[in-house]
Amino acid sequence: MRLIGITGGIGTGKTTVTNYIHRRYRLPVWDADIYARSAVAVGSPILHTISQRYGMDILRPDGTLDRHRLGKIIFGNINERQWLEVQIHPYVRTCFETEIEHLAPDDTAVLAIPLLFEAKMTDLVTEIWVVSCDRHTQLDRMMTRDALTATLPERIDAAAAQRRIDSQMSLTDKIALADVNLDNSTNITNLEAQIDRLF
Repeated sequence: MRLIGITGGIGTGKTTVTNYIHRRYRLPVWDADIYARSAVAVGSPILHTISQRYGMDILRPDGTLDRHRLGKIIFGNINERQWLEVQIHPYVRTCFETEIEHLAPDDTAVLAIPLLFEAKMTDLVTEIWVVSCDRHTQLDRMMTRDALTATLPERIDAAAAQRRIDSQMSLTDKIALADVNLDNSTNITNLEAQIDRLF
């Protein structure tokens, strides 16, 4: 069984990599971010616990989690971020384990886990690929993505983007622990060529 763990930093291009693998090689891709969103769905026990800790203001009028408000709390306080991770990571791990149980011995699957090392989920995979790029490119991509997806009041400034990048384990440390480093500092053609060589 081949279980490829895809990780990296915010804005390095993890989704670009997993989308290409799924499209080109028809492999299943399981995404920790999707499971984490499911963990805090309306009515979930985890969302209830979060609202008890931070108050009802952490919820939007429709009952969904206000991610922008939560982000301001956890990216400015390591203790609060660690508390939140303790709530969500076990749920995410269980989702991955359930998917793996359905694989055949000769199957290959991709696990997209941004916090692969931080969440101590390396035991779920057989190899680790880090998607990396230089810091300037990472920051630029993060700001561009935020400008396209966030409403004006929820957009982050450069300082907030830097804090979010700094809140994660450094790319240098991740690369040192990984089996593969996919350098995404240039263009999509180069990135895809690196992936093709690995397959």
